[in-house]
Amino acid sequence: MMVVMVTTSLSAQTAVKGGQPASKTESFKVYGNCDMCKSRIESALKMDGVMKAEWNEKTKMATVTYDPSTVNIETMQKKVASAGHDTKKFKAPDDVYSKLPGCCHYDRAK
Repeated sequence: MMVVMVTTSLSAQTAVKGGQPASKTESFKVYGNCDMCKSRIESALKMDGVMKAEWNEKTKMATVTYDPSTVNIETMQKKVASAGHDTKKFKAPDDVYSKLPGCCHYDRAK
């Protein structure tokens, strides 16, 4: 009797597509305060190439799973900033930030 064992490990981050990972998961800082911020930030991250996006109110970190052949972290951060939320790399336009509800106004870096 012969027994053959095959072990397969699946991970979105290790799958390879054309020499590049099929998807990648990264986190970046996004400033905000509340559930409305969470909704706005996560909505801004709904774009081609982003499979999953979640913002944590306590840590102020957005974690995204995305296809690096379609979109990059800078593009995502610019989109979040254009929705009114500063990131470490991009500041939201003052006019957009000022239109956020009062509870969404976070302390901005000078």
